[in-house]
Amino acid sequence: MVMTLFLGCRPERVTRIELPPAIRIVSVSPLELTEFTDRVTVELGYEDGDGDMGSLNPDELMLEVKDDRLEQADFYFVPPLSPPGSNVPIRGTLIFRLNGTFLFGNGAYEETRFTIRLRDRSGFWSNTVVTPIVRINRRV
Repeated sequence: MVMTLFLGCRPERVTRIELPPAIRIVSVSPLELTEFTDRVTVELGYEDGDGDMGSLNPDELMLEVKDDRLEQADFYFVPPLSPPGSNVPIRGTLIFRLNGTFLFGNGAYEETRFTIRLRDRSGFWSNTVVTPIVRINRRV
C-alpha cells in the first residue's frame, strides 16, 4: 500500500507564465515648477510576478518617460529591483526625478503630462500610466 502511494506520486511540472509588470502612480511633485530650477519627482508603485525588473547594465534603459509636448520619449536606467537570477514576485516603489524640465515656447508657462511605462528583462512592457498635469513656469 505504501509502495503504491509512493510510486503514484510524481513531481508536477510547473509552467512559468510570463506576465508583464504592472505600475501605478503613487505621487508626482511638484505639480507646478520653475523651468531649469525645479525637477519633477515621480513615485511609481510596481509589481512583477517573476521579479525581473531593472538591470545591472547601465546601458539597458528600461524606464520610458514621454513628455506629451515631445514626439520622442526619454529613457532611464533602473537598477535591479530584486537579486539577479531570482524568480520571485516583487512589489515596491520606484522613485525617480525627471531631468531638465523647461519651456519650449515664449509664453509665461506651459502645461504637460508625462506618459510612463517600464520594461522588464524578459522584454515585457508594463501598462502605461499618465501623470497629472504639470505646470512649468518661466524662470524670471
